[in-house]
Amino acid sequence: MLENHLILAITVFLVIVALIMLGDKLGFSVPIFLVIAGLLISLVPGVPPLRLRTEFLFVIFLPPLLYRAAWNTCWTDFWHNRRPIGLHGFGLVAVTAGVVGLVAHALIPHFSLALGFVLGSIIAPPDALAATSILQRVRVPKRVITILEGESLVNDAASLVLLRFAVGAVASGAFSLGEASADFLFVSLAGIAVGLVIAVGFYVVHRFLPTTPNIDTALSLAAPYLMYVMAEKYHASGVLAVVSGGLFLSHHARKWLSSGSRLQMLAVWETIVFILNGIVFLVIGLQFSIIVKRLHFISVPAAIGYGAVISLVAIGIRMLWFFAVTYLPRLVRKRWREEDPYPHWKAVFLMGWCGMRGVVSLASALTLPMMLINKEIFPFRSLILLMTFTAILITLVLQGLSLPILIRWLRIAVPDTEKDREQELTTQLASAALKHLLASYGAEATTIDSFVRQRQKYERLAALHESAQAEDGAALREKDPRYLQMKEEMVAIRRAELARLRRENQYSDELIRQKEFELDWEQIALKR
Repeated sequence: MLENHLILAITVFLVIVALIMLGDKLGFSVPIFLVIAGLLISLVPGVPPLRLRTEFLFVIFLPPLLYRAAWNTCWTDFWHNRRPIGLHGFGLVAVTAGVVGLVAHALIPHFSLALGFVLGSIIAPPDALAATSILQRVRVPKRVITILEGESLVNDAASLVLLRFAVGAVASGAFSLGEASADFLFVSLAGIAVGLVIAVGFYVVHRFLPTTPNIDTALSLAAPYLMYVMAEKYHASGVLAVVSGGLFLSHHARKWLSSGSRLQMLAVWETIVFILNGIVFLVIGLQFSIIVKRLHFISVPAAIGYGAVISLVAIGIRMLWFFAVTYLPRLVRKRWREEDPYPHWKAVFLMGWCGMRGVVSLASALTLPMMLINKEIFPFRSLILLMTFTAILITLVLQGLSLPILIRWLRIAVPDTEKDREQELTTQLASAALKHLLASYGAEATTIDSFVRQRQKYERLAALHESAQAEDGAALREKDPRYLQMKEEMVAIRRAELARLRRENQYSDELIRQKEFELDWEQIALKR
C-alpha cells in the first residue's frame, strides 16, 4: 500500500513537471494550463479519481505558500498601501460574500440566504498567485503588484472566518451580527498574536543560538506549520498567524541570516513552492469529475449556468468596488488627495480585472460538512462545489487568458526609473567601498596590482555606474590574506551602507534585496 501511494505521488509530480514544461513551451500561464490539463485528465475514461483529504489542502499546502508570499512582501510597501490593502482584503470580501449571497438566494430555487452567504464566502477571495504569475511576464506598475499581493495575504483569512459564521448559520438557522463581529475580531487579533509570539521565538533562536544554513533552512520550513497549527488549535486564524509571523521574520531576517543561509533558503523554498503550486492547480482541475458525480437533484448544465452567473456577479462587484474605493474617498477628503493623488483609471481597471479564484476557494468548498449537527444532509453541498469549480475555471480562463491582451490594450505607462535607481544605488555602494579602501589600504591601493585593480574597479563604478561582477580571479586563487581581508571588509562596508539606506527608506526593498543577493554571492565566492 505504501509503495502504491509513493508511486502515485511520483507519477503526479512527474506529470506536473511535464505539463509545466509543455505550458512554458506553448507560452501559457502555468496555473491556467495546469487547471485545464487537470480537467481534461479527469474526463479521460479509466483515470482513477484523485481524492485529497481537505485538511491536506489547508494544513499541508496553505501555510508554506502564505509564508513564502509574506516573506517576499516588503513591510514598508505593505504598510504604505495599508488602506487599499485593508479595503480590498477585508471590505471587498465582505461585500462580495453579501452580494453573491443575495443573488444566489434569488436565482436558485429553495437556496436559502444562509447558503448564499456560504457560497459568497467561498468564492470571495481571489488568488493573487494566478494573477502575479501572469503579470510577471509583462511590465506593470510596481504598486499594482504590491496591492494585489498584500490583498491576497489578508483576504483568505477574512473569507475563511466569514465561512465559519455562514456554515454556523446554516446549521443553527440563526445569525447574530454582533456576535459574529466580536468573534471575527477575536479570531483575527488572536491569529496575529499567535503568529507574532511564535515568530519572536524563532527570531531568538536564529539570532542568539549557533545555527548553520541547514538549521536555518529547516527552521524556516517548520515555522509556517507551527504558526498555522497553533493558531487553529486555539480557534484563531491560522492564515493571519502565518502572514503576521512571516512578515515579522522577513523584516528582521537581515539581522540573523548569513549569506549562506539566505542563498540556501532561497533555493529550497523556490523548489518547494514550485512543487506545491503545481500540485494545487492540477488538483483543482482533477476535482471536476468527482464533483459532477456527487451532484444530485439538478442537472450539470443548470449548475454550471448558475456558477457562470455567480462568476460574472463576482467579477462585476470587484470592478465596481475598485473604482468606488479608489476615487470616492479622495473626492471627500482633501488630505488623501494630497498624500496619494488619483491613480490612473487604467491601473485601477487592471487591478479590478485580476480577480481569479483558486485553491482557497476550492479547499473552502471541500471543507463543507457532509452532515449538519442534527444529522441532516448539508443542503446543496454538491451544487455549491460545482458552482465554486465553475467560478474558478471561468475566472482563471476568462480573466487569466485575457490579462496579457488587456495590458497591451491599456498601454499602461511604467516609468523607467528603477534602472536609474539601481545605477544610483550601485554608485552609492561603490563610493562607500572606495572610501574605505583608500582609508584602510591606501598604500596597497597604489602599489600592489590586485589592490590597484580593486581601486580602479570601484572608481569606475562610482563614476560610470558599471557592473560590479568582475573579480580579480588570480588574486583570489593566491589567497593573499591581506587581500582577502580587504575584500571581506568591502562586502561588509557595502552591506552596512545597504542597511543604512534601508532604514532611511531611500530605495525600494526589492532593489535592496537584489543588491544584498549580489553581495551574498560575492561573500560566498570569497570563502571557497
